[in-house]
Amino acid sequence: MADADLALLLTALACLALRIAGLAVAGALRPDHPFVAWAAAVAQATLAAFVVLAVAAPSGALAALPLAARIAALAAGLIGYAAFGRRLLPALLVGLAALVLLRAV
Repeated sequence: MADADLALLLTALACLALRIAGLAVAGALRPDHPFVAWAAAVAQATLAAFVVLAVAAPSGALAALPLAARIAALAAGLIGYAAFGRRLLPALLVGLAALVLLRAV
């Protein structure tokens, strides 16, 4: 097994173990528990890091778009975040829609 395949397998197993642990713990915690708030903050920070990476140093098809278009789509996503009551999924969809529209222009 190649090193890359082994790394992918170990990563997948670690993610699976974390999901199983999360399911086991989720039933025992209240939604307002500090651990739940911490987990949500970590998830949002991880998403923010991926968005910044995609805007600042994109790869693949996104690299073909100019920086101004990527920043405009990010701004649209931030406006969507504020407009939809600080909800991430609608904000991501607004940002992606703006990116698709800017790419079509």
